[in-house]
Amino acid sequence: MEEELPASSVFVPPSVQCHQDALLSGRSYAHYSEVPEGVTTNKSGSEPGTPCVLGVDEAGRGPVIGPMIYGVYYLPIEMEQSLLATTYHFDDSKVLTPVVRANLMKAVCSSETDLFKSSGWAIKSLSAQDIGAGMMKNGGSYNLNAQAMDATVELIRGVIERGVNVREIYVDTIGRPDVYQRKLALIFPTIKITVEKKADSLYPCVSAASVVAKVTRDVSCEALFEAYTQQQTTSCKDDTVSWGSGYPSDARCVSWLKSAIDPIWGFGNECRFSWGTIKDMLEQKSGPAMLADWPDDAEDDNMRLSHYFGSNGMSGPRTESDELRTWFGTSVGQEAF
Repeated sequence: MEEELPASSVFVPPSVQCHQDALLSGRSYAHYSEVPEGVTTNKSGSEPGTPCVLGVDEAGRGPVIGPMIYGVYYLPIEMEQSLLATTYHFDDSKVLTPVVRANLMKAVCSSETDLFKSSGWAIKSLSAQDIGAGMMKNGGSYNLNAQAMDATVELIRGVIERGVNVREIYVDTIGRPDVYQRKLALIFPTIKITVEKKADSLYPCVSAASVVAKVTRDVSCEALFEAYTQQQTTSCKDDTVSWGSGYPSDARCVSWLKSAIDPIWGFGNECRFSWGTIKDMLEQKSGPAMLADWPDDAEDDNMRLSHYFGSNGMSGPRTESDELRTWFGTSVGQEAF
């Protein structure tokens, strides 16, 4: 039973607690921990600072519900194995139970632990709303890989800007590792960068980043579902169905989507409108959603703004050059003064 407890019942991380407004309103945001006392920064003096290793991983790339979270975790290079692997037994978050992950996150954020004193972390929460908007604009040019790359670069830069001497970076990737690695190497040419598949099970710093990202996403989804449930209660609706894991392959998720669809607005901030699952439900013939057709009006049918000025719209500028010349008003003679 303990393994089935939600992460929020064990610990609510500051990456969620401090950003409730952004989370519930569908905005993306970043959260950075304080630089730990065990890490000397290059802002502290002329020395370059404690050489650190930094791991990068994500949680929530595939679900149709909730944010995608990118996490980074850094600490002194010589402490990575002994502190993360030997003492605290960090591993790929997918092989850890929700309770174990939440307890590890709690240790990371508790001021009396060695983890808190020696390591720092950060997350970037990409909201479902922003993910969908990015993937649907300009013909889908800002795809999920591009958004992931931008989030990774933003987090690494954020840590470096706080004075942390990052010497090595390890990244878990889903796409081609060589392409990802070359892009990061161009941006951070002085740092040793390693991009590998399954890096979350190979490098402790990536395992820790995986836990930070996963716990943040789990608690974020719980907060979003609670907000949805409260809204349903206010609307006097009963029998709220759990959305399960949020993956399109989860029958509970599909059942929730079918029950939650609004005929006008579709879904709320918790859903990714660019996912095929959502598109199919909204476009389903004779489905619960209403199709709105917005025809393009012919350009000749639209009146210029200048037509609203002057008597009966006839005394305004006749050509484009006239319109530009008289945009701020027409000239008057001396008799007006």
